[in-house]
Amino acid sequence: MVTRAETKYVRISPYRVRTVIEVIKNKPVMQAMYLLRAINKKASFYLAKTINSALANAERKGYQERELFISKILANPGPMFKRYRAASFGRATSIRKRTTHIIVELDVLDNRRLS
Repeated sequence: MVTRAETKYVRISPYRVRTVIEVIKNKPVMQAMYLLRAINKKASFYLAKTINSALANAERKGYQERELFISKILANPGPMFKRYRAASFGRATSIRKRTTHIIVELDVLDNRRLS
């Protein structure tokens, strides 16, 4: 692991973020950023911001963008906002507004483990 970045309390469900993660996992950073620009999902905006943050951390350590790839990327569930809405017969049903913690780790292409 060269560098790491975290974005916490993102107001989108982890399930929606994981669908985009499957596309960019284990890709070079430049290719992942091109793919994120092409994907028309809300999650791609938050993933791009987190990858840019990890990239900036790596550049401060002296690494170049072209020699890095995404070694680990996770979308863990964060706390839920609990709200209620009216239902029939005077009842109330709960609404769970989910949040996500996004974790991105970058590594050097030469250190990529082949499996």
